Amino acid sequence: MKFIDEALITVRSGDGGNGCVSFRREKYVPKGGPNGGDGGKGGDVLFEITSRMHTLYSFNFKKHFRAERGKHGRGKNQSGKSGKDLIIFVPPGTLIKEAETGSLLKEFVRSGESFLAARGGRGGLGNQHFVSKRNRAPRYAQKGEPGQTLSLKLELKLLADVGITGLPNAGKSTLVSKLSSARPKVAKYPFTTLTPTLGAVESQETDPFVIADIPGLIEGAHRGVGLGTRFLRHVERSRFLLHLIDLSAVPLEAPLSPYHTVNQELRLFSPSLGQKTQVIVLNKVDKPGTRAVAERLRNALEPLNPDVWVISAITGEGLEELKDHLAGLVEKGRQEQRDGM
Repeated sequence: MKFIDEALITVRSGDGGNGCVSFRREKYVPKGGPNGGDGGKGGDVLFEITSRMHTLYSFNFKKHFRAERGKHGRGKNQSGKSGKDLIIFVPPGTLIKEAETGSLLKEFVRSGESFLAARGGRGGLGNQHFVSKRNRAPRYAQKGEPGQTLSLKLELKLLADVGITGLPNAGKSTLVSKLSSARPKVAKYPFTTLTPTLGAVESQETDPFVIADIPGLIEGAHRGVGLGTRFLRHVERSRFLLHLIDLSAVPLEAPLSPYHTVNQELRLFSPSLGQKTQVIVLNKVDKPGTRAVAERLRNALEPLNPDVWVISAITGEGLEELKDHLAGLVEKGRQEQRDGM
């Protein structure tokens, strides 16, 4: 299934049913009073989370949603039936925004959440409600209120425990494929990954945790260069970041430049994202001459972030130790969340 993380849709709640104009007409009551029933309320449009969805792919095929209108009132004081509510299911991590203004209406974070997007129109009152001393036989009733029509933009932020970030071609997809059951496309050229990938990592010590591989970041990503803004939002909710650096591409004259480039884009996109805990992972130690680079880079990183690991995603060197470390950090974060509830 294609990964889709944005969609534009239109929703309309149901119109209210019209009130009824009716009078009692019985054999021995030739001029009975009004008995027009009320119209039914139109159906609401609601959004709910479902764990069965992981992308916004289905909204590629259906973009217009309408709840059922209320039934009209009838004689003999019979009210019309209310229209059925329309429930639109979205994956966890979905943001609902007004399409024109971009203002946020709802951000889904926890399972079980729902959001009333458009309230159904109220049903009109039947003529029985308009009896007065001056008018004992009113011949009018209320029309039902129209439903609400909204143009909405849906955006998806992946919910992952670990967000993997780094420059293009750092080996993120290979790492995800080795740590989890996910099988992203892997090749030896930049921008192989054009869509985010989620993978579940099994651990003997803790419950499984989820990692998110996002496409590589380049300078200007926070402004949308290389679709950066679309990619960066997928790691905003991660518990912490795994910053992957390609040892074979570290400039000798400025070994910290890959580290600073990515972190600058994170900070400029979102200050809170720039402050997330990071695990620095130096990859491709299997390449010739990279062990010396790894040692030099580790020493340079020590004052900035001492949590540095050296691996080869291709050969598997250091992967088990890294996985255990990530699992421990995830479990610690989960425990802190439980304690804070």
